[in-house]
Amino acid sequence: MTIMTERPTAIDDVEAPATGSFEDMLRIVEEMDTPAGYKAELIRGKIVVSPWSKLRYKRVMKALRLQLEPHAPEGHDVDVAPFLFRFPGSERGFGPDLHVADEAAFDDEGRHADGTALSLAAELTSDSTKDVDWLDRLDTYGRIVPVYLLLDMKMQEINVFWDPSPKGYRSRTSVPFGRPVRIPAPFDFELDTSAFIVAADAEAQGTADGNDAGRSTPDA
Repeated sequence: MTIMTERPTAIDDVEAPATGSFEDMLRIVEEMDTPAGYKAELIRGKIVVSPWSKLRYKRVMKALRLQLEPHAPEGHDVDVAPFLFRFPGSERGFGPDLHVADEAAFDDEGRHADGTALSLAAELTSDSTKDVDWLDRLDTYGRIVPVYLLLDMKMQEINVFWDPSPKGYRSRTSVPFGRPVRIPAPFDFELDTSAFIVAADAEAQGTADGNDAGRSTPDA
């Protein structure tokens, strides 16, 4: 199956079966032959295919990874590799842009890891992914994952969510790129966000160029 798209695209003809739907859908995701540079996720009962992060985000993810690594919980690994994490309670399967997870979760034979292994998930959001990042991921991560970092590349700010609960995260803070921000337990350190500004400027320029070319102005 080959799907090429610049925005997340749902495969509408793949619906969850009435019985064992979540596991069946995960198996379908596993068996999909997605193009290089694309990932398949399970969102709202549909398989959604979207491209991995833009090239200009690599520097941001590297800066974030290098700062997180010394503070990660013992036995947890920081990576940007394309692994799918399953969340049966929400019937979701997400592949975070960056994850910190218990290495033991990758000893299984399957191709998707348990979402409870995550100590942190990070997403670099843009116009094409903001709805899923701000709604579905926030709701799902907010019930299980200790820390969620949402880097808004258009608004040039980082949003830190923590203290998950059955109703979602209880705490949040936001700061513009360039200012330090506290990453809470189990990390407990000040994150330097100054390295994120270059990619944010590029994102803003790309949006401006798109508007000049006659595209509709995206919602704030």
